[in-house]
Amino acid sequence: MKSRRKTSFQGFTLIELLVALTVLSLLAVMSYRGLAAILDAQEYVKRETEKWRRIDLFLMRFEHDVQLAIPRPVRTGSGVSPAWLGVIKAASDGGLLPYMEFSRLGSIEEADAARRTAYLLNDKREVELWLWPGLDIGSGAAAMRYPVLAGVAKMQLHYLTANRAWVNAWPSAAPDSPASAISSVPRAVRLRITLASGEEIERIFQ
Repeated sequence: MKSRRKTSFQGFTLIELLVALTVLSLLAVMSYRGLAAILDAQEYVKRETEKWRRIDLFLMRFEHDVQLAIPRPVRTGSGVSPAWLGVIKAASDGGLLPYMEFSRLGSIEEADAARRTAYLLNDKREVELWLWPGLDIGSGAAAMRYPVLAGVAKMQLHYLTANRAWVNAWPSAAPDSPASAISSVPRAVRLRITLASGEEIERIFQ
């Protein structure tokens, strides 16, 4: 007589399957969040790198132009403008915006001619570079305008006098010497920029 042998099958219970699925779900969520954090960090680093690259290029251009400044007044449609002019202009929103205009030599490496140049902070909170075709500006001559740095909340310009004092306007010579005032240039320029993201940058250019 054959004996019947019972065959038993062992497997996962429903509770064990639910626990396993829950663990796998948690691991998937954690992996997704970790990947999202890595991607966000990479995007942040990319944005910051691009921002500081643009700032570095702007500072290099600003320094390049300032170092080529010359004490040469220019003729305009309304008279004569000083070799270097630093003023504060009123903005459309009632604020105050710095404006710096000066004569500079041409650049041999860039095959650029001597011309009148200006920097200002516009109403859009962008630093603009203005370039005229030459030094003497006719009544109909218009400057070419280029935004060179965006996201600027505030810009300040100060000028170093021969007495080593910082002033926020130029010319700064005494009223009894108009000739020297119109042809004078500062010993140095201090540029202070506050970015919309909160960082503050200060540089001094001779």
